[in-house]
Amino acid sequence: MIEVEVHQQLRAFLREQGELYWSHHLTMARLVARALRIGRSALIQTGTPGDLQGRYRLSYLVPLLMWQEPVVLVVPEAIQQRILRVEIPRLRQWIEYPKPIQTGDRWPAPDYKGILITTPEAWLSDRLNSEGRFPTGIPTIIDGVDDLESWTRDLLTVQLDSADWEALMLACPAQADLIRDSRIQLIRAIFQHPANPYECYLIEQAERDILLELKFYLTETLPPNWAHFFEQLQQNDRLVWVTILRQAGQFSLHCTPVKIASFLEPIWTQQPTVLIGGALDLDTDAEIYRSNVGLDDDLTCLKFALDRQEDLIQLYQPEGIPLPNTPQFQGALLKELRSLLSLSASVQRLTVILVGDTPLRSQVGSILAAEFGSRVQVERTCLEENGILVTGWEFWREHQGVLPAPYVFAIATLPIPSLEHPLVAGRVAYYKQHRQDWFRLYLLPEALSELQRSIAPVRECQGFVAILDSRVLHRSYGAQVLTALSPFARISYLDSSLFNPVDE
Repeated sequence: MIEVEVHQQLRAFLREQGELYWSHHLTMARLVARALRIGRSALIQTGTPGDLQGRYRLSYLVPLLMWQEPVVLVVPEAIQQRILRVEIPRLRQWIEYPKPIQTGDRWPAPDYKGILITTPEAWLSDRLNSEGRFPTGIPTIIDGVDDLESWTRDLLTVQLDSADWEALMLACPAQADLIRDSRIQLIRAIFQHPANPYECYLIEQAERDILLELKFYLTETLPPNWAHFFEQLQQNDRLVWVTILRQAGQFSLHCTPVKIASFLEPIWTQQPTVLIGGALDLDTDAEIYRSNVGLDDDLTCLKFALDRQEDLIQLYQPEGIPLPNTPQFQGALLKELRSLLSLSASVQRLTVILVGDTPLRSQVGSILAAEFGSRVQVERTCLEENGILVTGWEFWREHQGVLPAPYVFAIATLPIPSLEHPLVAGRVAYYKQHRQDWFRLYLLPEALSELQRSIAPVRECQGFVAILDSRVLHRSYGAQVLTALSPFARISYLDSSLFNPVDE
């Protein structure tokens, strides 16, 4: 059986390399090989979110190279380049299977028997829109499904900007004056919204009425973007919002489904699929994640634990810090940060301070820069060797792959999506309307996923993580936060002897 052959080849390869990159290689490789052989879907949590080096990827590349039938590998562009330039050339020197490999956004030929590597955008677009570019029935491996929901939501979102308004006037010349007047009414209504840090707002009923009245009078065939937008606008399970560029006086309209499970569910019946992510759910069966992406119970679920020695972090949780929504929080936060930065001054590595609240982030950055000088930068990538980066969650997520792994990592508040963000409020309102537990099903899973992905680089050097949000100590969900952070060694005090980085 292919499972046995894969096991033998991979074990020999790892022995030849002289280093076991990941302790679960052989188990995962056998599972992927079995999925290919019997055509059964699987959901695998590697436990290594945000691992750009992909130490687990050998586990699925070996079975793909040895499998004699065609297969699709779905990975983001950046990962494709590493696979093609590093992983596959290294494996092909060892595994003598001349299997063809191509990249592209469609199946090469009806009789193609090799591996096709494609992007999530290309593959999902084909499946969601029935474009026919990829045959059904071909086993498919999707790597990085931590982002599956955002990939899908991006593809399902309809956006209308200035160019679309011009296209609408060209398509409906008889109603050009009406279109222009409707746009002016929208601009007036939209720019009356008070400014917020996100520069986006849920569409209110008055603005919705302007759009629906415009639709009523448009009799010609509409441009596809507008037709799709008006179709979604009238559905109750859609989130409709506007983003504003105040200085330019421009706005864009957006519409997307609140939940995407119903769109993804038909996809999984079209081929056996192995979905691979880092940390999708705290539970092995990933019930919440499967519900969110439309996966049924008929698949194999496996979750690997992190190594207690190699992936251990030091976790500091001071007691007595006020709750984040109190006036005393900022002072207590700055006191802890000063102590942390002073004691770790000898560490010649990056320090990251994560502050989700935008105004607080700016204040913390300014105060610390006045005390610690140019080492402190707010959301910048040009940093000194021992730099101090003050950043929000989104900036860190986008740039952590190109920045050096931090040794000291301080978290001001948990990354629980803010109800002040209009899009978060809109999704929560939908859960409330359907009498669902919006915190357990939406806010908490989002926070735990963000947390695990963000601290992943710290594990590379068994670094120091400080959580300065006392809700971990005093709220019932604190236990789940600690489970997501495991493995860790708890630190109850600060001392300069704690800051001794492990050499890589």
